[in-house]
Amino acid sequence: MRLFIALDFPEDVRLALRDLLAQLRPTCRSARWVRPEAMHITLKFIGETTPKELDSIRGALVRVHSDRPVEMRFRGLGFFPNERRPRVIWCGVEASKNLAQLAASVESALEPLGVAPELRAFVPHLTLARIQSPEGINELVLAANELKSNDCGSARETEFHLFESILKPSGAEYKRLASYPFVKGAA
Repeated sequence: MRLFIALDFPEDVRLALRDLLAQLRPTCRSARWVRPEAMHITLKFIGETTPKELDSIRGALVRVHSDRPVEMRFRGLGFFPNERRPRVIWCGVEASKNLAQLAASVESALEPLGVAPELRAFVPHLTLARIQSPEGINELVLAANELKSNDCGSARETEFHLFESILKPSGAEYKRLASYPFVKGAA
């Protein structure tokens, strides 16, 4: 099974993202657009695991804590690696400092289990689309630049989730396996 750890966010943010995608999608039909209901803030991609590894991972994640909720605001658009040669278009996530600390705590909890640490710096974002070909990229970049100040709302999260990613021809499906409150006293 293919696993990852992520934060979720409220439905009003998903609705705003749906509206944003409705404006962007016609500009680049060659992109593979992410469904808003499948969006999440990835803290750690684990990859393929066995059932035995899953049990160890579940146990390790119980010990991850923060002293306060993670505050996030979803705004701005950008491209990975850049807008000259975009492979991904993303919505920015402005977050409280403890989001990066939470991601680092997840890394630290999993490393003793043999889960390789991420070598790149943690950059919170929401992937909106993966760009498949250069067709329509110029129009997409222009539209994204016009919408750069777009604000899709905010979230205050107190738990993260362990997901299974099931790859299908129609795109990945995500199944929530477990939830972990990371703020003491949070339910």
